[in-house]
Amino acid sequence: MPALTLREVLALDPVRAARPELLAGEGALDRPVRWVHSSEVYEGANFLDGGELLLTNGFGLTDAGDEVRRRYVRELAARGAAGLAVEVGRALPSMPPEVTDEACRLDLPLLALHRVVPFVRIAEAANRAIVARGLSGRRTVVRPWGDDHAAALLADLADGQALNQPEVEARAALAGFHPGPGARLLGVSLHGSRGVGAVDRAARVLGGAGALRAAFPGDVLALLAVPAAVAGDPVRAVQEAFRGAAEPGATVAVGHAVGPGGWLHWSETLRAARTTLELALTVPPAEPALPEGPSVTSARALALERELTRGGVAANRDRLAALVQHTLGPLLAWEAAHASDLVRTLEVHLRHGCSPTRTAALLHIGRQSLYQRLERIESLLGLEIDDPDLLGELLTAACAHRVVRGQRPEGARGTARPATTARQSADDMSRYFQRSA
Repeated sequence: MPALTLREVLALDPVRAARPELLAGEGALDRPVRWVHSSEVYEGANFLDGGELLLTNGFGLTDAGDEVRRRYVRELAARGAAGLAVEVGRALPSMPPEVTDEACRLDLPLLALHRVVPFVRIAEAANRAIVARGLSGRRTVVRPWGDDHAAALLADLADGQALNQPEVEARAALAGFHPGPGARLLGVSLHGSRGVGAVDRAARVLGGAGALRAAFPGDVLALLAVPAAVAGDPVRAVQEAFRGAAEPGATVAVGHAVGPGGWLHWSETLRAARTTLELALTVPPAEPALPEGPSVTSARALALERELTRGGVAANRDRLAALVQHTLGPLLAWEAAHASDLVRTLEVHLRHGCSPTRTAALLHIGRQSLYQRLERIESLLGLEIDDPDLLGELLTAACAHRVVRGQRPEGARGTARPATTARQSADDMSRYFQRSA
């Protein structure tokens, strides 16, 4: 990424407000600054990669001996630091002469900051400028979105690009995304939504949640920062918000909730949302959907489907078909000869804790009819379906049957496209994320 020079960093308003005084390294002001960090760790500089301007309040230098101070400067120079800026006047009354002498000897730019300015303000301004320069410099090389920082960052996160946390935070800030303290972040992927309006409406429902969102060909991708003030399960809250905010016929997939720290977690929830959306568009639902409104699901609701299709449905089809035949063979034979819905009845019943009341309501049948179906299932399989030792195997097999069947059950609302069209859209979206200009 193209960097700013140290001279350009010194011209930034927050840096000038700190009244910097250059004590050493005047001949190195045009060296590039790759990033700006603050740290009070004085036992070495192994955390640096080179090209960083390091900010410190000097507290660890107050009681250090002369040689410790000199070694600190030597280690920074050896790691390729772009410079050292030390706040003087509070913890450190003045710059220790050993530090200045060693910096002069090594031609390491040394700055004394004579006025207190929060380091986070200096780092944010500098790193934003560095990222902005980098994006403009590589715009035609990596991503085709020009100055759309939100789309570029979402694409990189969803595609698992190698990033680092300061870069992600700075790029998010450029896009106007500032997750607050205690916020919970959730990736969201939408199909059939007209632009990003549904995301904005859901954010308002969620008490003004922050939203990093962009429209891609056929689908919308977003990262929502749900405020800490929103009580309860954030996944449920986001799902409920989109049930009222998304257009009828749209399909919405919500990832899992993560904290604001750690860009890898941001990437994971976005990728989970995308994978879940692809499954929601290609795999029949476990139970009938509501007749109106959007179809809203989550990564955890389709967790079993995601595990069964890891690597793709086609790659797992033979294995899953064998599992289904081994576990549910008698049910499949019965359904081939009789008009029945025993496999789906079994899955809905297992997914809802073997509750007859809930199962009958979801299948829109009476309890007596449900009991007759359950008795038929147990008779054909020769087992009791509420046996705890069998629940996992039966549910997995029923889910696998739905995955390999590849069509929506009769009566379910057909909100998604046919499987072939849905897979084509998923492939198009993946190619869009992966391509470079």
